[in-house]
Amino acid sequence: CFPAVELDPHYIRALLRRAELYEKTEKLDEALEDYKAVLEKDPSVHQAREACMVSLNLSVRKKPRVHHLQICKLKDLGNLVLRPFGLSTENFQVKQDSSTGSYSINFVQNPNNNR
Repeated sequence: CFPAVELDPHYIRALLRRAELYEKTEKLDEALEDYKAVLEKDPSVHQAREACMVSLNLSVRKKPRVHHLQICKLKDLGNLVLRPFGLSTENFQVKQDSSTGSYSINFVQNPNNNR
């Protein structure tokens, strides 16, 4: 279906186009995999980062029973983006305010020391 990707799996533009096609045909898991592949090759591709967030959001809404799996994928994506800066999702602590339902995110310098 996408000979450019088959010929050169590192061809970012072809991966992005295939991911867009997957999104349009509601193959969100496949789209997410392509966007993640793009980010592994070039973490600066804004379109891939933004699309991953949208894909995950849509996927979570369509499949609430796999919410935990989607959160894991989101953490993997976050770690992929944060890794070049020497960070991971473990460096961020998320707390929900029970009265408003809103979230606060705090940076934790040494996450392993706080456990």
